[in-house]
Amino acid sequence: MTTAIRSRSMLTLAEVCDELGISRSTFYDWRAKRRAPRCIKLPNGDLRIRRTELDHWLDEREDAA
Repeated sequence: MTTAIRSRSMLTLAEVCDELGISRSTFYDWRAKRRAPRCIKLPNGDLRIRRTELDHWLDEREDAA
Protein backbone atom coordinates (compact mmCIF):
# COMPACT_ATOMS: atom_id res chain seq x y z
CA MET A 1 0.00 0.00 0.00
CA THR A 2 1.33 3.41 -0.87
CA THR A 3 1.76 6.29 1.55
CA ALA A 4 -0.50 8.42 -0.66
CA ILE A 5 -3.43 6.07 -0.07
CA ARG A 6 -2.74 6.02 3.67
CA SER A 7 -2.89 9.81 3.90
CA ARG A 8 -6.16 10.24 1.97
CA SER A 9 -9.24 10.83 4.08
CA MET A 10 -11.68 9.28 1.57
CA LEU A 11 -10.94 5.99 -0.17
CA THR A 12 -12.49 4.51 -3.28
CA LEU A 13 -13.95 1.03 -3.21
CA ALA A 14 -11.06 -0.18 -5.36
CA GLU A 15 -8.52 1.20 -2.86
CA VAL A 16 -10.30 -0.44 0.09
CA CYS A 17 -10.57 -3.79 -1.69
CA ASP A 18 -6.89 -3.60 -2.64
CA GLU A 19 -5.86 -2.78 0.92
CA LEU A 20 -7.95 -5.63 2.35
CA GLY A 21 -6.96 -8.06 -0.39
CA ILE A 22 -10.57 -8.86 -1.32
CA SER A 23 -12.67 -8.71 -4.46
CA ARG A 24 -15.42 -6.17 -5.12
CA SER A 25 -17.98 -8.97 -4.93
CA THR A 26 -16.73 -9.94 -1.46
CA PHE A 27 -17.03 -6.32 -0.33
CA TYR A 28 -20.58 -6.09 -1.67
CA ASP A 29 -21.43 -9.39 0.03
CA TRP A 30 -20.11 -8.04 3.35
CA ARG A 31 -22.03 -4.81 2.77
CA ALA A 32 -25.27 -6.70 2.14
CA LYS A 33 -24.71 -8.61 5.40
CA ARG A 34 -23.84 -5.35 7.23
CA ARG A 35 -20.29 -6.59 7.92
CA ALA A 36 -18.42 -4.02 5.82
CA PRO A 37 -17.16 -0.64 7.01
CA ARG A 38 -19.68 2.19 6.71
CA CYS A 39 -19.75 3.80 3.27
CA ILE A 40 -20.74 7.11 1.79
CA LYS A 41 -22.82 6.78 -1.37
CA LEU A 42 -22.18 9.61 -3.79
CA PRO A 43 -24.92 11.01 -6.07
CA ASN A 44 -23.44 9.08 -9.01
CA GLY A 45 -23.73 5.82 -7.04
CA ASP A 46 -20.00 5.44 -6.31
CA LEU A 47 -18.98 4.48 -2.79
CA ARG A 48 -16.35 6.15 -0.63
CA ILE A 49 -15.04 4.97 2.72
CA ARG A 50 -13.51 7.35 5.22
CA ARG A 51 -9.96 6.36 6.22
CA THR A 52 -10.95 6.82 9.87
CA GLU A 53 -13.96 4.52 9.42
CA LEU A 54 -11.84 1.81 7.79
CA ASP A 55 -9.20 2.06 10.52
CA HIS A 56 -11.88 1.87 13.22
CA TRP A 57 -13.53 -1.09 11.50
CA LEU A 58 -10.17 -2.90 11.32
CA ASP A 59 -9.43 -2.13 14.99
CA GLU A 60 -12.75 -3.74 15.99
CA ARG A 61 -11.71 -6.92 14.23
CA GLU A 62 -8.26 -7.18 15.75
CA ASP A 63 -7.66 -10.48 17.50
CA ALA A 64 -6.35 -9.96 21.02
CA ALA A 65 -4.96 -13.51 21.24
